[in-house]
Amino acid sequence: MIRQASIMQIKPGCEAEYQRRHDEIWPDMVKELKAHGAHHYSIFLEPASHQLFAYVEIDDEQLWSQMAETEVCQRWWAMMCDIMPSHEDNSPIETALKPVFYLD
Repeated sequence: MIRQASIMQIKPGCEAEYQRRHDEIWPDMVKELKAHGAHHYSIFLEPASHQLFAYVEIDDEQLWSQMAETEVCQRWWAMMCDIMPSHEDNSPIETALKPVFYLD
């Protein structure tokens, strides 16, 4: 199992909308996430800074990277870009985190 974590942002005032969209995540998005090896995917919000901390366990980095190319991921990014800082392709601006400690 490969553990990955990253930091993203949401725009101020969009916290409730971000939560709502994830509460209503599309079944086809969940299916593709699992098909691309995602397990234990969690996103946490630090309200004061609007910073998001995402954590996911994956089976294979190459398989996981292919998730970005799926039609459902492209639709999800297009839907989310109005409430998150995003790149020109609508992918969220994120910073990968380097693991420094793990206790099993």
